Amino acid sequence: MTIYFIQAVIYLLAAVIAVPIAKKYGLGSVLGYLIAGVVIGPIAGLVGDETLTIQHFAEFGVVMMLFLVGLELEPKALWQMRTRLLGLGGLQVVGSTLLIMSVPYALGLPWTVSLAIGLIFSLSSTAIVLQTFHEKGLAKTDGAKGAFSILLFQDIAVIPMLAFIPMLALPELLNAGSPSEDNSSFNIVADLPGWAYTLVVAASISAIIFGGHFLSRPLFKFIAATGLREIFVACALLLIIGIAALMSLIGLSPALGTFLAGVVLANSEFRHELESNIEPFKGLLLGLFFITVGAGVNFAVLTDQFLLIVGVTLGVILAKALVIFLLASLFRFKGSNRWLVTLSLAQAGEFGFVLLGFSVQQSVLSPAIAGVLQLVVALSMFLTPVLFILFDKVILPRFEKDSNDREADTITEQGQVIIAGAGRFGQIINRLLVANGIKTTVLDHQATQIENMRSIGIKAYFGDASRPDLLSTAGIENASLFIIAIDNREETVELARYIKQTYPTVKILARAYDRGHLYQLRHEGVDYIEPETYHSALEVGSQALVDLGFHPFDVKQKKNTFKKIELEASDSLFDEWNSGSKGERYSTDYKRLFMEYQQKITDNMSGDRTDNDESSERSLTPPPNEYNKEAE
Repeated sequence: MTIYFIQAVIYLLAAVIAVPIAKKYGLGSVLGYLIAGVVIGPIAGLVGDETLTIQHFAEFGVVMMLFLVGLELEPKALWQMRTRLLGLGGLQVVGSTLLIMSVPYALGLPWTVSLAIGLIFSLSSTAIVLQTFHEKGLAKTDGAKGAFSILLFQDIAVIPMLAFIPMLALPELLNAGSPSEDNSSFNIVADLPGWAYTLVVAASISAIIFGGHFLSRPLFKFIAATGLREIFVACALLLIIGIAALMSLIGLSPALGTFLAGVVLANSEFRHELESNIEPFKGLLLGLFFITVGAGVNFAVLTDQFLLIVGVTLGVILAKALVIFLLASLFRFKGSNRWLVTLSLAQAGEFGFVLLGFSVQQSVLSPAIAGVLQLVVALSMFLTPVLFILFDKVILPRFEKDSNDREADTITEQGQVIIAGAGRFGQIINRLLVANGIKTTVLDHQATQIENMRSIGIKAYFGDASRPDLLSTAGIENASLFIIAIDNREETVELARYIKQTYPTVKILARAYDRGHLYQLRHEGVDYIEPETYHSALEVGSQALVDLGFHPFDVKQKKNTFKKIELEASDSLFDEWNSGSKGERYSTDYKRLFMEYQQKITDNMSGDRTDNDESSERSLTPPPNEYNKEAE
C-alpha cells in the first residue's frame, strides 16, 4: 500500500511544480504536465512500468471531457454543424490517411501496414486541443468551432477503424503467434452476426437517448432531494462509467457514448450541477494522462533512432497541416481562424496509442514498428503547445497588424455625434441616438466589428479614432458630442486628453471601468462619466434586498440614499485622490475619507425616511406600520 502513496506523491508533486511554471511562461498546462512526466520518468527514473497501467486509467479523463463537451451542445446545435462535421471532418480523415500512407507505401512497406499507419496518424488529440482552447479563451472562435467539428468526427471514426483494422492483419505476424489477449476487455458481441450486432448497437444508443430524456430527470430529482452532495457526485460518475462500460461491452468508443449522453442531457436543469461535479475529476485525470505520456517516452529507442523519429514526427505534422489548411480554405475559414484550425490539429492524438496497441494485438503492426510510432505520437503531442505558441506569437500578431495597416475608410457623411468604438457598448448608444433622428459617425479600428454593423444596415467606418486626420475628416470641429466607447481604459484616457487639449469646446461622454479609471477621466476633463457596472450592481443589490424580505418601498428609499451619498462623496474623494502624488493616489487620508462616507451610508440606511420620500418613490405603496416589526 505504501508504494501507491509514494507514487501518488511523485505524480502530484511533479504536476504541482511543473504546471504553474509552464503557465507562468505562457507554455500552457498541457506542456507542463508532459514535462513533469518526462522529468519523473525517463530523466529521474522515479516511476516505472506502472505508467502504462495508469495511462489506461487516466484515458477516462478524455471520456469525461467529451461528456462535458456534449453538455454544452444541444441536439439542435449538433444538427446545425452537420456540414462541417461530415464534410470538413470526413475529408480531413480521408485526406490525411491517404497522404500519410503514401509515404511508407512508397518506401516499400505493405499497403495494409501503410493504411494502418495513415489511419492512426489521421487522428488528433482531443484532450490537448480542447483543453488549450479553453485555457486560451479560443473556444468561441470560428477556428476553434471548425477544429471541434473535425475532432468530433475523428472520435466517431475510431469506431469503424477498430472494426476495419483486424482485416489488415499480416499472415506472417499471424503465423508468428496468436495475438495477445487483453484480459481487461470483454466484448459481448464478438461472435454475433452482422445484423445482430447492428441491432445491439441501435438498441444501446436508443437506450442512452431514452434514458437521458425520460429517466435521468426523476433520478436526479430523487438524488437531489436527499441533500447529499456526495451522492449526487456518485450518481454523475455512475452515469458516465455505466455508459462507458456499455459502449465497451458492445465494441464502441466509450468517448462517443458519453458524448451522446452529454448532448441528450444538454437541456436538463441539472446540467450545471453535473458540470461542476465532473469537472474536477476530468481535469485531474487529463493531467494524469499527460504525465503518463511524458513518463512513457522511451529514451533508448528515441536515442537509437532519433533522426527517424523526429523526421517522421515533422512529416506527420506537415502532412496533416497541409491537408487541413487546404480544407480550411475550401470551407472558407478566414484570416487567423484558418491557421488556428491548421496548427491546432496537426499532431497525432491519444487514440493513436489505443489503435497502436490494438494493431499489434491484431497482427497488423509488428511491436518494433509500433514502438517507433508510439514515440512519434508522443513527440507530436509534445510539440502541440509549441504550435499554439507559434499561433499566438507569430500568426495572430501578423493578422492583427494587417488589420491595423488597412487604410481607413473615407468618411462620406459627418454626424452631430462621433462615437469611438463599435462594440456592444457603442452599438447600443448608436442605436438609441439614430432611432431618435440624431446623425452619428461611428469609428472603430476592428474590421470585423465594422463588417458586422454594416451587415445589419448600420453605417460605420473603419479607422483609428485617435488619429488627428481621421477625427478631422469625421468633422470633430463641428460635432456637438464625442462619445468614447473604446474597450481599453488606457486608450480612453489618452483619447480624452487629446480631444480636450485640441478641441476644448467638444463635450466628451465616456464610461469608467472602476473608481480609479473614473478619476483619471475626470482629471482629463471628461464632461460626463458613467461607471460601467454601477447601475447594474445597484439594481441587483436592490433585488437582493427585496428577495431577502425588505419591502420594495424601503428598498427604493435605501437605493436613493446610497446614490445621494455616493454623489455627495464623489467630489471630496476626487479632490483627495487628485491631491496625491502620481504613484500614491490612494493615500491614507483618501482611505479614511472613503470609510467615513461608507459609515455615513450605513447610518442613513438605518434611519426612517418616510417623511421625506422623493417624487420617484411616491408611486410605490409604503409598507404598513407593522411591517418592520413583523420582519424582525
